Amino acid sequence: MVQEIDVPDPNKLFDGWSDPEFALVFTGRQHGYIEPCGCAGLEHQKGGLSRRHTFLNSLRDKGWAIIPIDAGNLVRRIGRQSEIKFQLTAAGMATMGYVAIGIGPDDLKLPSGELLATVADNGDGSSPYVSSNVSIIDRDLVPQYKVVSHGDKKIGIVSIIGETYLSGVGSDEILVEESRSAIQNSLSQLENENCDVLVLMIKETLQNSIQISEEFPQFKFVVTSGASGEPEYDLRKIGESGNSLIQIGKKGMYGLVLAWFESEQEWKYQRVSLTSRYEDSNEVLQWLKDYQVELQRLGFEGLGIRASEHPSGASFVGSKSCASCHQPEYEKWLETPHAHATASLEHPTDRVDIPRQYDPECLSCHVTGWRPQQYTPYTSGFESLATSSHLTGNGCENCHGPGSDHVRVESADTEISPAEIQEFRKAMQLSLEDAKQTTCFECHDLDNSPDFHDEGAFETYWERIAH
Repeated sequence: MVQEIDVPDPNKLFDGWSDPEFALVFTGRQHGYIEPCGCAGLEHQKGGLSRRHTFLNSLRDKGWAIIPIDAGNLVRRIGRQSEIKFQLTAAGMATMGYVAIGIGPDDLKLPSGELLATVADNGDGSSPYVSSNVSIIDRDLVPQYKVVSHGDKKIGIVSIIGETYLSGVGSDEILVEESRSAIQNSLSQLENENCDVLVLMIKETLQNSIQISEEFPQFKFVVTSGASGEPEYDLRKIGESGNSLIQIGKKGMYGLVLAWFESEQEWKYQRVSLTSRYEDSNEVLQWLKDYQVELQRLGFEGLGIRASEHPSGASFVGSKSCASCHQPEYEKWLETPHAHATASLEHPTDRVDIPRQYDPECLSCHVTGWRPQQYTPYTSGFESLATSSHLTGNGCENCHGPGSDHVRVESADTEISPAEIQEFRKAMQLSLEDAKQTTCFECHDLDNSPDFHDEGAFETYWERIAH
């Protein structure tokens, strides 16, 4: 029997629960968000390893026996910074006591050697990583299933990547098996384990997850990390089997608790948002601080960050260069948070002892002359506080384009034709409509500025910087 909790009041977590025999705690789909972006204020955002650590410890402090399980996709991007995040997360999850961790399709973008060094099993079953239909170099190096126990209860865990997300995954080093075949193979092997409960973790669309769940009713619980929405407050029943589907959510924002009550012979479920109700873990804050120190040590070159030419061919000259002709606009800019964007990385208001001015993922929207969605600089863009202090802040040129040509023709001692002057003036113009539809979203995306996407938000924000 499964009891569904349909009260979404966050102040009533585990309302009416006694102490369970044990609790499975599912997380997943971190996608590189080892901490939430603090731009909108951490009190408004969910997720992060620090809160997760505190949350898990809060359950242990209740005296609960918890079994942490992660659905995978720890990182999203490629490159050295993502590799460091993966290592940090893996070490952190070991500290948090995870017993099973799926491998997601984005994790497989990491160099095979880097990935294998973390996930490979040494033959004694100690690796928590599990992948039923994708392996690295050799099928025997990554467990196809996991069996975890509490008392006399045994839980069998299978993890697959569905065909929707397998496109482009296979290579000489990444071995892929059709998902249904892999599930059947894992079930055959699990028959000898005499498990009390079987769990399937699947990276697949919601519709396909439900379909596969119906095809394999042996799994009492199916945890899908492919659905795009937030986790539901209730368990979703599947077909005639009465088994249940759990959506994992995104960016590691949730802990999903599935607890077994022996005396009542029932499972209970609770969705938990990892909000600021969970204080930062000092231990994890030190990890995050060490992470920023490592980014500083490696520098752009060590991180593989390469600059590229701006499509216009022009160079960034800094907002102060605009002031001689656009003094009112410049003074208005100085009053806005845009002007202090770099300073907010040096002296953050949240987690104040973890500066981030060496982090490319933060710099890209907090300095002038970077590609916000690629986390890389243009050749004339910001390099460091020491060498390019004139490019601090989210400056005029991030919206209007690099101004070297415009400044050159406006200040030229030699005669410049009116047509040429007008050409470069026009190149610097940005309409409000273009700003609203594209430019502002480069930084004010759903990850960093979710409120910016509300109806009427652009107009409200524009009033603060109108120039």
